[in-house]
Amino acid sequence: MSDFIEWGALGQVLVAGVLVGAGIPALFALGLRLLAGTTADATPVADPGEAPAPGAATATPRPTPLRLAGAIACLVVVVGAVATGLFVVVSGGH
Repeated sequence: MSDFIEWGALGQVLVAGVLVGAGIPALFALGLRLLAGTTADATPVADPGEAPAPGAATATPRPTPLRLAGAIACLVVVVGAVATGLFVVVSGGH
């Protein structure tokens, strides 16, 4: 045991940092991915061998209700984590 380092506390800070530092951005990315429609369901062009014209509008399907609910849940968790972090910082961190 070291007199200067509390290894248990250091481990807790490391785990919390990894979870918050990687977990919150991952949830945000997952929420955005769930909101995006799948390209497999997109409206096909007139000729499958022909590329769409530049500037042509392509239809992107809406996400299914299950994907929309998952996206909303992910983004609510992210907003809650950001709000909690702001609250802790503004209140002085105690």
